[in-house]
Amino acid sequence: MAMLIYSFNNGEYFFPVGGCIVEYIKYIVIAVIVIYFITRMFPTNVRNITSAQLKGELNDKNKQFVDVRTSGEYKGNHIRQFQNIPLQLLEQKINQLSKDKEIVVICQSGMRSNKACKILKKRGFKHVTNVKGGMSAWS
Repeated sequence: MAMLIYSFNNGEYFFPVGGCIVEYIKYIVIAVIVIYFITRMFPTNVRNITSAQLKGELNDKNKQFVDVRTSGEYKGNHIRQFQNIPLQLLEQKINQLSKDKEIVVICQSGMRSNKACKILKKRGFKHVTNVKGGMSAWS
């Protein structure tokens, strides 16, 4: 189905319904920019669980558990199943993780683990889980 576009002497192009194509393009560009920034802020498909839900998943051999706190924080208190990869080293050590297994990420409060989840998603990890509340919520 062909769409007719009319041209007038002033060089503006209009759809037959009367809207200016330049205005439509402006709105489309703005929408694309807004969508881009929203998707960057909120990574898709990151599962969030509570520390109570985490307890039921700790013995799952098909999951990798990563603590992104500093090594000092990790040594002070950690969950046995979690390996320590500090957030600032995650990009360097990302090849130690398998993309075939789900990754469960924890930190002290949930902020660094959320950032780590975004990094993992950008690097192509499909199954990423964030522990809400982090070690502060762990009992």
